[in-house]
Amino acid sequence: MPPKDDNEKQQAAQQAVDILHEISTILNCHLDRRTLSVCISMIENGVNPEALANVVQFLRKEAQKVGLAKDAAAAAATSSGR
Repeated sequence: MPPKDDNEKQQAAQQAVDILHEISTILNCHLDRRTLSVCISMIENGVNPEALANVVQFLRKEAQKVGLAKDAAAAAATSSGR
């Protein structure tokens, strides 16, 4: 069993993630707790927050393009009688 100090630190970290997740939800950031935790960890380890936000936005746009391409391919396959 971890020492009480470690347990308290873990509880404080969990509470911080919960609060930040609530803020993220209010702001419609669409970040789940795991993703938010990873972002927090990256920022704590020195990653520039603005750069991280830009990367997240870029990856979302790319994922959306991939999703649209898959949808178009599925629609084309359906309309061609496959």
